[in-house]
Amino acid sequence: MVSANTRFWILILLVTISGFSQGMLLPLLSIILEQNNISSSVNGLHATGIYIGVLLASPFMEKPLQKFGFKPVILVGGLLVIISMVLFPFWQALWFWFILRVTIGIGDQMLHFGTQTWITTTTPKEIRGRRVAYYGMFFGLGFAIGPLMTRLLSISESAPFIVSALLSLIVWSTMLFVRNETPAQDPQATTVQSTTNSLGRFWETGKVAWVALLPAFGYGFLEATLHSIFPIYGLRIGHNVSIIALIIPCFAAGSLITQIPLGILSDKIGRRKTLLFVLSGGVLSFMLAAAFESSVFILFFTFILAGMLVGSLYSMGISYMTDLLPTPLLPAGNLMISIVFSIGSISGPFLGGVFVDIFPHVSFFYLIVCVLFIVTAAIYFKREPSKT
Repeated sequence: MVSANTRFWILILLVTISGFSQGMLLPLLSIILEQNNISSSVNGLHATGIYIGVLLASPFMEKPLQKFGFKPVILVGGLLVIISMVLFPFWQALWFWFILRVTIGIGDQMLHFGTQTWITTTTPKEIRGRRVAYYGMFFGLGFAIGPLMTRLLSISESAPFIVSALLSLIVWSTMLFVRNETPAQDPQATTVQSTTNSLGRFWETGKVAWVALLPAFGYGFLEATLHSIFPIYGLRIGHNVSIIALIIPCFAAGSLITQIPLGILSDKIGRRKTLLFVLSGGVLSFMLAAAFESSVFILFFTFILAGMLVGSLYSMGISYMTDLLPTPLLPAGNLMISIVFSIGSISGPFLGGVFVDIFPHVSFFYLIVCVLFIVTAAIYFKREPSKT
C-alpha cells in the first residue's frame, strides 16, 4: 500500500480528472443542445442535473463514510461517473441525458466528499491553506482542460465522452492501491455524534460557519454559469465555437496561477481578508467583461484575471470553514460546502438561461457581478466567529 503523501497525490489526481469531466460536460452538452435548437432556459435547466444529483446524495454521505471508510465511497462514486460517461453516446434524448447528469452528480459528490474530508481531517492547520489550495488548483486544472474536448465534436459526437471515460477509468484504478481509513473517532466526536442527529449537526455547523459557506455558493454559481450559459450567450453575440472553447478554460487556467499563492497568503493574513480582496477584484473583472464582451482579446484577459482572483473561492471557503469549525463538525461542514456549492451551481445555469431569454440585449456578465457583490457584502458585514 502507498504512503500518506502518495495517497494525498492520488486523491488530488482523482479530483483533477473529476474537474476534467465536469469541465468538459457542461459546455459540451450546452453546445450540442444549442445546435439542436433547444432554448437557453431549457438548456440551463438541463445543466442543473449534475448539481441536483449532488443535493440528492448529500444527506446520505456521512453515515456510509463513518461505517465503510473513505476508499469505498470514493471508488463507488468514481465508477458511477465512468459508467454514465460511457452511456451518453448511446441515446440522445433530453430526459436520458438528464438522468445521466444526475447520476454523475451523485458520483461526483461521493468522490469529492470522500477526498475533501480525507484531506481536511488529516492536514495540520499551519499548512491547511496550502494543501486545500492544491485541491482547488488541480480541480481547476481539470476544469481548464475539459472544455477543450468540445473540439473533438468535429471528429465525432461520441469522442469526448469516450476520452473522458477512459481517462477516468485509468485514474480511478490508482485508488485500488490506497489503504482504506475511517474518520478519526476522538471522544469529543463520539459525544457530538451520540447526542446530535445529522440535522442538528448541520444546524450547529450553519450557526458557526455560515459565512464560510458563501464563497462555495458564489463559486458554484460562477463556474456553472460560465460553463453552461456563456457558450450559449457567446454564440448569440457572434463568437464561434472554437473561440468559446478556448475562452472558457482561461478562467480555470487563471486560477492555476494564483491558487497556491493565495492559499499561502490566506494562511498568513487570514481567510476573510483574502476573500474580500479576491471577491472585489472579481466584481471589477466581470464589469470589464460586460463592457467589452464583443472583443475576443478582452474576454481572454478578463477570464484569466477573474480566474486568478475568484477561481480560488471554493478552496478558500473550505479552509475558512475548517478554521471555524471544531473537528467533530468537519464532516457535516464538508457536506454543507457541497450542498451550497450545488445550490449555487443549480441556480446559476437556470437564472442565467432565464436572464439571457428575458434580457437578450443586456450582458449576462452583470448577473455574475450582482451575485459576487452580494457575497462580498455579506462577508464584509459579518463579524468573524471564533473556533470553539
